[in-house]
Amino acid sequence: MRFPLPLVIFSILLIFFPLDSFSRRTPFFEILIRSLPISDGGEDIGGEDVGSSSTDAYCNSWMYSVETNNIGTWATIPIICQSFVEDYMNGPRYLSDSKVVASYSLAFAKDVFIGGGKDAWIFDADETLISNLQYYAENGYGSEIFNETKWNEWVVLSAATALPASLELYNDLKSLGFKIMILTGRGEGQRELTQKNLNNAGYSGWEKLILRGEGDGGKTAVMYKSEKRAMLESEGYTIHGSSGDQWSDLSGSPTAKRSFKLPNPMYYIA
Repeated sequence: MRFPLPLVIFSILLIFFPLDSFSRRTPFFEILIRSLPISDGGEDIGGEDVGSSSTDAYCNSWMYSVETNNIGTWATIPIICQSFVEDYMNGPRYLSDSKVVASYSLAFAKDVFIGGGKDAWIFDADETLISNLQYYAENGYGSEIFNETKWNEWVVLSAATALPASLELYNDLKSLGFKIMILTGRGEGQRELTQKNLNNAGYSGWEKLILRGEGDGGKTAVMYKSEKRAMLESEGYTIHGSSGDQWSDLSGSPTAKRSFKLPNPMYYIA
């Protein structure tokens, strides 16, 4: 009797990976890919051979699901994708992807009628205007659980650099007459450090820099940022565009007329 190949593979997986190993931290496909031989006839992947075509294919697919928000909530990147994420963030593709997003943002902005002094564009800060790549390079590119103490030590340095495409877009939008709102999840206690970092990175002339206040503790990013957008609208601003690296920067109600998602495979904020 012949057994279907998928059934054979699944039976083998159950021998080496008991059911309790199929956890949220270890997606089924990640377990499956560790058990398959690489296509060029080399050694088994074993979760570490990130140079193999099979692992690259999985990590590409994983990142696609991150950027389309298909994965939902996640805490760390798959460990087999650490080198993939490192190569992406340090290579030309990340800058190219960001530049394309900025170009579509500017194309939309140029068609907006500006008048009345209340035409707004919202930017997130981290991984949108400024890049914390140095910090994440020293902390596993998102493969390690977020450490608030380490993060706060990094913020004190005010060393995050400008994302080139975003800096250019930022200045173009100011030239067009947009009022720039920077809406960040950082706390009010980091206002001076955030202002310093933004200035160091080349940003200036924003209308408002909005940070989490005492009353915002415990709120999800979606709730917090939705409330701040509502506040801006109550002040008479029209939010034409919004740029952020997280879906939580852009989701909720009210929203901008157009939202633009920048790439970020390193972390997720709900």
